[in-house]
Amino acid sequence: MYLLFATSGLRRSELLSLLVENIDVEKNLVTPRVHSGTTKDWCTFFNDECKDVLLEYLELKNHNRPKLFPWNSRKYGNVFWREARKITGLKITPQTLRDWFYVIIGELGVQDRYIDAFCGRVPKSVLARHYTDYSPERLKRIYNKANLKILS
Repeated sequence: MYLLFATSGLRRSELLSLLVENIDVEKNLVTPRVHSGTTKDWCTFFNDECKDVLLEYLELKNHNRPKLFPWNSRKYGNVFWREARKITGLKITPQTLRDWFYVIIGELGVQDRYIDAFCGRVPKSVLARHYTDYSPERLKRIYNKANLKILS
């Protein structure tokens, strides 16, 4: 879950509402369930480090449940992030990992309009809204070119 946050730019509600069917492990693709607000249909990706851990998790997971992470918000907030804080000594939160993703992928040379697309934000400029290709294929090439690494 931590790797998926750090490598995808997902919001807490988006990650917790993911269904197994929203993940394409072969393409490293996440298509979050759309909600009202600033987002529209969109996709983001995760790196190969996250893919390896996600595959292990999916093998262990009870496949009778449709949700990728079948935890409610209370348990999620109280247990997982407290444990991360104990282990690392750092206050790690979903927002911290989302912010980290935004900064690091920008440092790796990804343009802001594509970072916004990975994070599910509606483009604001005319150039970004009307003249930029946001197809999953193009976004995947841009994501892969950045070569985001967490564990290595």
